[in-house]
Amino acid sequence: MELRYVKGLSDKRIQELNKLGIKSAEDLLRLFPRDYLDMRNSVKLRYVQNNDFALTKGRIVSIPEYTPNRGKYSYFKVLCEQDSEPFTIIWFNQPYVKTKLKEGEEYLFYGRVRNKFGVTVTNPSFEIVDDNVNLKGIVPVYPIKGYLSQKIIRSVIADALKKVDIKSVLPSSCIAKYDLIDLKKAYIDVHQPENFNQIGKAAERIAVEEYFLLISAFKFIKGGRQQTRQSRYSVSGAELKEFTSKFPFELTNGQKSAINEIFTDLKQPILMNRLLQGDVGCGKTAVALCAIYIAVKSGYQVAMLAPTEVLARQNLILIEKYFKDFNIEFLSGSLSQKEKKAVKSQILSGYANIVVGTHAILENDVQFKNLSLCVCDEQQRFGVAQRNKLVEKGLAPDVLIMSATPIPRTLSLIFYGDLDITTIKEKPVSRIEIQTNVVPSKKYADMLNFIKKQVDIGRQVYFICPKIDGDEEGSTLSVTEVYEDLKNQLPSLKIDLLHGRMKDDAKNKVMSDFKDGVIDAIVSTTVIEVGVDVPNATVICIFSADRFGLSQLHQLRGRVGRGNAQSYCFLLSDNENESTVNRLKALKDNSDGFKISEIDFDERGGGDFLGTRQSGKMMTDLGALKYSSSAIFIAKKITDDYFLSGENLEALKKTALMKYDKLKDVVLN
Repeated sequence: MELRYVKGLSDKRIQELNKLGIKSAEDLLRLFPRDYLDMRNSVKLRYVQNNDFALTKGRIVSIPEYTPNRGKYSYFKVLCEQDSEPFTIIWFNQPYVKTKLKEGEEYLFYGRVRNKFGVTVTNPSFEIVDDNVNLKGIVPVYPIKGYLSQKIIRSVIADALKKVDIKSVLPSSCIAKYDLIDLKKAYIDVHQPENFNQIGKAAERIAVEEYFLLISAFKFIKGGRQQTRQSRYSVSGAELKEFTSKFPFELTNGQKSAINEIFTDLKQPILMNRLLQGDVGCGKTAVALCAIYIAVKSGYQVAMLAPTEVLARQNLILIEKYFKDFNIEFLSGSLSQKEKKAVKSQILSGYANIVVGTHAILENDVQFKNLSLCVCDEQQRFGVAQRNKLVEKGLAPDVLIMSATPIPRTLSLIFYGDLDITTIKEKPVSRIEIQTNVVPSKKYADMLNFIKKQVDIGRQVYFICPKIDGDEEGSTLSVTEVYEDLKNQLPSLKIDLLHGRMKDDAKNKVMSDFKDGVIDAIVSTTVIEVGVDVPNATVICIFSADRFGLSQLHQLRGRVGRGNAQSYCFLLSDNENESTVNRLKALKDNSDGFKISEIDFDERGGGDFLGTRQSGKMMTDLGALKYSSSAIFIAKKITDDYFLSGENLEALKKTALMKYDKLKDVVLN
């Protein structure tokens, strides 16, 4: 159903929804709440501890005429009162907030409370308190931004629930077999729950439906993808062993096993299509170098693709070190047109034996003479379609994709069902365990003192924040807030800012300065999650650590501990919720990424293991659901039963691919 038929959606609001990827009323219903508030638990600010989150009421006394701009960030303040006691509300980088506020009106605010120098509520979500707003019971909080408000979204979703015909594609026999609730009731319970107990069961029911279609789509798309090898590799086992002797370290048993599997693959009549996964520091790159050696030594071309220029250049350094007798070219968006033209000419002629680069390799005018091997580093940053585009540049090349993000076995079987999977579980013996600690706000100053001492002895530091800007949810500190605070708290440190909204050349300059020791610390978003190798960095501080998944925290922690010095990971959190405390303790006590991924999957489901580049908006939506991991097992069983029966497979194919156009586009294009 088109959005224009939903009551309360003007053209401007539809445009705002379109920016979120919401094109229909059905899409709107899949905008799942990211959290829920119990509106009965409004508290007085005088009882709230510093840095805690609170739901509270207040009347706006005055609104300024302008929004100050201070260098790299802007902020907007209003003066409020509660029981005749003044307090301040502040929003960072949210100028649109001003248009939603009225002096003299009472609002319900939810945000972080600071009470060191007067009471301040930071980046809160808010709703006006009037007779037309139901502020009772459990209220959903949606992942929105811009000029849309929580009140508007709740209202239009309520109307869409009445008008959209929600029907399950699952056979009634499967619904009965697995005791699944009615799908429409599940959507109502997720968006308008009467109690918290309803939410989990309803979310799981929706997840089963969504995963069934997702798994089915992948089955249709990936089915029967076995091709006969065109290339013939001449490298012997003895030659490969001689190549590995160049490494300045002893290969682990896991690395040896992985190399043997790849060597065997490349001698088979069927193309290699292998996922090489392993924890940070397990030595995947050394294994990939062996695959590259087999190809180029046999007279073929190799393409090695990385998601960022930083990572691509790191790969280039290694390639140049171990392949001095071969012609190597680098291709990225930062090159000039003249440089790109020259590189592309070398690739087409076959002069370039190895091409290392970023997405620039995927451009249509990049053509190879005899590409036989494609290596994709950090595969979770690439969609299936992007990998396919690279493969199409050769005549049936072999594919090796690498991931430093440990994926639970269940997800591997579903999303990489067409791949052979190699897992390296060992780490190099020389690796020093990273000391991990949860730091409450009362220990913040002590932590900063420790960091200063680390910098004084020549070490470097990462400060990580979940967001570039503040948002209406008011649930996290932004990069700009932390950056300004740290400049005041640690004036002797050379600190710079890094985030995904910066231009590539600016990001590369910051990372280059950091690697060269020009700056002491970086305040960044998770843009540094992959592709950063700075052995001198020994400390990483993660703000609002409770807002991250365990697997992502583990990946971030892996940015330190890459040298010979003891390294430290500080998880900043005051969240005393039992499940949050247990989650962070699991990370503190565990360095095995695969165990951590299983814990993460059991708690959050699979929505956050694959980004939108990999699987489209659908998985992003599912990531907002909180449901039992049993949903994916049920969906897998139902899918297997459905395909085994062979009934109405064409109808299912049409539904699976048409309903998720974005998924289809990502996979097929």
